Parts: sequence; C-alpha cells; structure tokens
Amino acid sequence: MNPKNKNIPFNRPFIAGKELFYIAQAVISNTRLSGDGEFTKLCHKKLKSMLNCKKVLLTHSGTAALDMSALLCDIQAGDEIIMPSFTFVSTANAFVLRGGVPVFVDIRPDTLNIDEKKIASAVTHKTKAIVPVHYAGVSCAMDEIVGIANHHNLFVVEDAAQSLMSRYKSRYTGTIGDFGVFSFHETKNIISGEGGALLINNDRHLDRSEILWEKGTNRKQFFRGEVDKYTWVDIGSSFLPGELTAAFLYAQLEQAQKIIESRIHIFRQYHKLLKPLEDAEFLQLPCTIPEDCEHNGHLFYIITRNLDERTRLIQYLKGNNINAVFHYVPLHTSPAGKKFGRTIDSMNFTVDLSDRLLRLPLYYEMTNFDVQRVVEAIFEFYRKKQS
Repeated sequence: MNPKNKNIPFNRPFIAGKELFYIAQAVISNTRLSGDGEFTKLCHKKLKSMLNCKKVLLTHSGTAALDMSALLCDIQAGDEIIMPSFTFVSTANAFVLRGGVPVFVDIRPDTLNIDEKKIASAVTHKTKAIVPVHYAGVSCAMDEIVGIANHHNLFVVEDAAQSLMSRYKSRYTGTIGDFGVFSFHETKNIISGEGGALLINNDRHLDRSEILWEKGTNRKQFFRGEVDKYTWVDIGSSFLPGELTAAFLYAQLEQAQKIIESRIHIFRQYHKLLKPLEDAEFLQLPCTIPEDCEHNGHLFYIITRNLDERTRLIQYLKGNNINAVFHYVPLHTSPAGKKFGRTIDSMNFTVDLSDRLLRLPLYYEMTNFDVQRVVEAIFEFYRKKQS
C-alpha cells in the first residue's frame, strides 16, 4: 500500500512494554484474577511513587472513580456541584446519580478550562463541591479554585482523566484537591482498555474510601488484622478492576515517561508545522501552555473559523483517510443537562469553541510521516478553499 493512502486513525491502542507478558503471568503464576490482586497492588505502589500522593485506588473506569468521589463527598438530593459544561457526561452523571445538581460555568478561551473567575458567583448555600476538569492535559488555575473552596468549605474533585503526569506549580494534577480522578480508557495517554483510579488526598477520607471500594465492607481492615471478621458497614459498590486489566496497566505505567515524551513530541510537531496557518489567520492553535503548567501531550486540537468550515475539513480529511473528530457537545445544551443542571451565565465561550474545535490524530505509535500527512492535508484544504 502507498503510505500516502494508509489510514490514519484518530487513536490506536498500543503495546509499550511487557503488557502481554504480565497478563500471562497474572493467569499462570498468580492465585487470583479478581480485583485487588498482586498487579493491582503494584499499580497502587507505582502510582503513589509517580505522583507523590497519599492513597490510590484502582477502579474499573474513570467514571467509577468519579462515582466514588461523589459518594465520598456525601452528595445528597439538591446539593449543587460547580463544573464546566465542556466536559464528558461522566463528570456530571456521577453527581446526578446521587441527586446532585450540576451548575455549569463557562470556560476560558485560552486553555478551555473552567473560568476560575466565574466560580465564586456560582456558589450558593447549596453548593457542595467544585469539579475542575483539566482539559487536554493542561491544569486549571488550582490556587484560585482551592482558595474559593476553602473559603466556602467545599470539596474539590479534580477530573484529571486527561492529565496524568501533568503539573501545576510542580504538583501533579489529581493530587491538589480532596480527590483526583484518572482514566485509563484506550483514548488516554496510559491505557488499560477501560480503567481508572481515584486519588484520596484528604486524610479524613482514607478509611472510608477503602470501605466504599470494597462494596461497603471493612474487608481491608480484616486482612490487616484490625477486625476479627469483615461485614457490611457502609454503602459501596464493585469498583475494583480485574487483575488482567491491572497487569496491562502496570506494564504501561512502567513506560509512562517514554509514552508521554512521545506524545509531547507529536504535539510540538503539529504546533510547529501548523503555525503558518495560524499566522495567516486560517485557524487557531492551542494556546501557549501557562508558565505554571506542564502538560502531558494528551491531545492536539485546532480551532476553525466556524462550524461549517470544521464540518467540511472533517470530511476533507476523511476523504484522505485521516480521522479527525470534534469533542464535547456542551452538557448544558443536552437534554439531560437541561433536565438535571443549570447555568449561571451565557456560556458564550463554551458554545462558540465547541462548535469550532477539531481534534487531530495523536497516538503513541504515530510517526513523523503520519503527522506530516495530516498537516499537508490541512494545508491542501485551505489552499483549495482559497482558490
């Protein structure tokens, strides 16, 4: 096949190290395949070391980790949770399932993160938590957000699904709020197919997090010899991943630095090669990363001039065997968002940018040639548009 005709997917799952070996080892050598086995413990230890955090609990998805955070925040019917509308449905669903009310706040046009300057005006006597989402692996303005939360005695749940190993002022995202949520879905930097993790950064919730994680039982305390038998003591669910998932994930965590360096390289290549189109005002590129942030190369997007142009560019790339995709439909415009949540302002940036944002292919095994092909196709689109 002519390499110029090769399909370039938006994302491609990958093997980075000993994934298959560890899966075989889990089946052959270990005594269990259910949750909380040897590879789960290895992942917990590895993540604690990588992120310098107090406690990690693997979950079967990032959504499950969000569900756990809502339980730990003790969300009750009518409690309000401040979050961006430009996020995945799980960010809101976790709290709506407990009877909570998402309060949607507009995003910043530079980072596409929640606008920290608009959060204080969204706080009411019903507010229980703030959920910043670190979009594209770039941290929200956490000092301001934590300051507001402390002033009003609110929880902070970091939706760090896209930002594993990103930093804010030398601290890793996910370790700054009361809780941090990660995803290891196949579209993320570090993957296990499906998978997630919850970081517990507040000492008050360390013991209860284990109970919720173990289906509402004090099973962990029993195995540590702290109680003579374990029993049902609280609400909870089956949040644990199986050992095959943990085995795959552990191999990826061993290669995390290499994987992220590869993605940052691709991000920089895109930025360098597409800069002439931004200079000519055909499109916008992601902003310069704020000085107090280090991103992880999670995704690369462009902002087209209008919705129609984005639609035609998607089709043009598709015709060249390149799969580029838009991102979130704002939650506040969705049927469920209108039913379960509310907004505090016009949401102008959220609506405008969600109509114009286009994510380009970016995955671990993507080559410089692949990046060049995507860039050349985008240049061709704008040349033909002008002719």
